[in-house]
Amino acid sequence: MSANHDVVIVGGGLVGASLAIALDRLGLDVGLVEATPGGALPAVFDQRNLSFAAATVNALTALGVMQRLTNPGGPIRRIHVSRAGDFGRVVMRAEDYDRDAFGQVVVARDFGEALEARLGELKQLTRYRPAKFVGLGTSSDGRREVLIADEGGERRLQARLVVGADGTRSAVRQVLGIEVVEHDYQQTLFVARVRPAKVPDGSAYERFTDTGPTALLPRGDRHYGVVHGVARDQADAVMALDDAAWLARLQHAVGWRAGRLLESGPRSAYPLIQVLAQKLVGERALLLGNAAQTIHPVGAQGFNLGLRDALTLAELIGEAALDPGSDALLQTYVQRRGPDREQTLAFSDGLARLTSNGSPLMRPLRSLGLVAAAQATPVQSFLVGGAMGFRGQVPELCRSEVQ
Repeated sequence: MSANHDVVIVGGGLVGASLAIALDRLGLDVGLVEATPGGALPAVFDQRNLSFAAATVNALTALGVMQRLTNPGGPIRRIHVSRAGDFGRVVMRAEDYDRDAFGQVVVARDFGEALEARLGELKQLTRYRPAKFVGLGTSSDGRREVLIADEGGERRLQARLVVGADGTRSAVRQVLGIEVVEHDYQQTLFVARVRPAKVPDGSAYERFTDTGPTALLPRGDRHYGVVHGVARDQADAVMALDDAAWLARLQHAVGWRAGRLLESGPRSAYPLIQVLAQKLVGERALLLGNAAQTIHPVGAQGFNLGLRDALTLAELIGEAALDPGSDALLQTYVQRRGPDREQTLAFSDGLARLTSNGSPLMRPLRSLGLVAAAQATPVQSFLVGGAMGFRGQVPELCRSEVQ
């Protein structure tokens, strides 16, 4: 069985689903290959906390997704950054930049349900689920063959463009023969929801340590989303802690800025490994999101960067109004995404390495850096621009606030 599409997206997670919605606005025929059956959400839509930059909020509102959140996001109006053992801190307030908020904190499951509701409204989308990506065939007559397998057997799809949005261990990337460079930070990130004695006031706290960052993110349900980095060899012991010991560990890590932490939900753990594709495109094929770059979560740039990948692609296809898989379009995509991708990767990786370096020689240098950043308006403006997702040539949907 064969079917023709303008674009076939492999992967129905955060970025793949968002791209499908963006392409539907252009009137394109899109096929979405999803491993998860209908009525279920991909595993990525769990209880972890997604920090949406202001640019991301703008774009998802324009795409009609934010309006479908059943639980409101928590606005981030103030960001407090410090490091254990170093003096100095950086505090950034949205009001100082004539903004109501730098972004919002949204629970991944809530976002998944909103995406699912929006996908259900699309008229030109064909969803193959549950289906497994098997491989790519040859290109002919301006289309590339995509092989998938589902309950009915093997299918052969034809697409003018194949998009690999299938995550860190991307099968599309592997089939394209694109190599990756990996860096294992030897850290594990724990994610949970915690209930504080004081209702969050819109402040987000990021506290760096030798073993990784700890952050409290203000959710919309009167809780904080917590992310807590530990050394890999401590991960099993931390997972084994009872709730009281876990809360005591978090309290020690973040201090009392947010008040007493009273209760924690279940913990999830994720190893922190950076995976960077050495190429972004192949013959009538393109990688984006975690398939293109899986980065350290410090600064909460991962999904925001992936969404800008997707929206840039949609914008270029809309501008060209021609063949979405042409070499010219794919090369333009690579050029346009280059500065944002390179700067974001350098920022997240550099910050992760710098802040986890336990050398005593680094402490005075970091402390001076914190003091300088707290006092220098240009430095703070750079940090704020990155935090809000306005670094480089940003897609138009990210720039326009929808009232």
